[in-house]
Amino acid sequence: MSDASPHPEPFTLRTAPAALRDLDARLRATRWPDEPEDAGWSLGTDLDYLRELVAHWTDGFDWPAQEAALARLPHFRLALGGPRIHFVHVRAVTPEGSDRPALPLILCHGWPDSFWRYTKVIPLLTDPGAHGADPADAFDVVVPDMPGFGYSDRPVGPPLDTIAVAGLWAELMGVLGYDRFGAAGGDMGSHVSRYLGLDHPDRVVAVHRTDAGLPLYTGDPADLAPEERAWLDDAAAWGAAEGAYAALHRTKPQTAAFGLTDSPAGLAAWIVEKLRGWSDCGGDVERSFTKDEILTNVMLYWLTGTIGSSMRMYRANAAIPPAQLARRVEVPSGFSLFRGDVVRPPRAWLERTTNVVRVTEPARGGHFAPFEEPELYAEELRTFFRPYRAAAQG
Repeated sequence: MSDASPHPEPFTLRTAPAALRDLDARLRATRWPDEPEDAGWSLGTDLDYLRELVAHWTDGFDWPAQEAALARLPHFRLALGGPRIHFVHVRAVTPEGSDRPALPLILCHGWPDSFWRYTKVIPLLTDPGAHGADPADAFDVVVPDMPGFGYSDRPVGPPLDTIAVAGLWAELMGVLGYDRFGAAGGDMGSHVSRYLGLDHPDRVVAVHRTDAGLPLYTGDPADLAPEERAWLDDAAAWGAAEGAYAALHRTKPQTAAFGLTDSPAGLAAWIVEKLRGWSDCGGDVERSFTKDEILTNVMLYWLTGTIGSSMRMYRANAAIPPAQLARRVEVPSGFSLFRGDVVRPPRAWLERTTNVVRVTEPARGGHFAPFEEPELYAEELRTFFRPYRAAAQG
């Protein structure tokens, strides 16, 4: 990394033919497990569906075309204190003669995704006038891959937690010339956005999140509102039924990384189960994502070899002291709690540690709302950030 430039450099998405030949050979040599009769998705990824997905991956999926589509976005890399960070940076389209500058906005992703989460929504945010919205609501959009995800470098030492990533993103926005900006995110990106507001309140004008993560509460439940106690119970039940992946990521991520880095079918199984389980798809994953969209997300992990490094971030986050989690965000904050997301918190819980100014419950969309429902998500961001545009110019 010593030769990396301190300035953003254009980055080209380019896959070597040998990597695609190797992938094809591995897919065709997949060793399939057995499955109990009529298991479906009850034990994890459904065998029949994964066979169908892998067959499409082998003989129907056009990665060069998908890569070319992704490459139409302006990609860059930048060294920030060690790791080179990959990011997409798209400047707003503003009407000629407009005296309302665009609001800089950093979008923060989670797991199992990358900048991919926001690819559909970027044009809606940067050029709202071309999509039936007010041109004055345009954003300059920055979408970085966290270290160890996508095209960003993998940390060579201990994995970074979301607090450290927030510090990197504040530095990135400064390098790009944005003294004040908005932050938005979901999943781990929700926490990155939160820490941007906590640690850089002089620069972050407002924070938007689609979730608040799973709850951590060590006080007396009697001090909670009834809806908060019910939510804690629901979250605990969800964790018991669905949280095995997170326990493994926090404790023994390296063990799983061997198989997931070696087997493309195994990697797809690990990711597609979460796309299905966390999206608003009613049990049919292709109501939310096409096969090509699923495989594009998987390819961004496969080609970069980042599934292991992405999982290790859970271990880093598990070590964040409870006192950090209890800090209060005073920067104005909004939440869009999409109906199909998992364990949606009540407003009373959000207000315990956050200056909440707006909470909405969009009728469609799940954990990957920017990808599942880009128009709804874009409108949520336009509406929420509208009152804070002037503050970004102050």
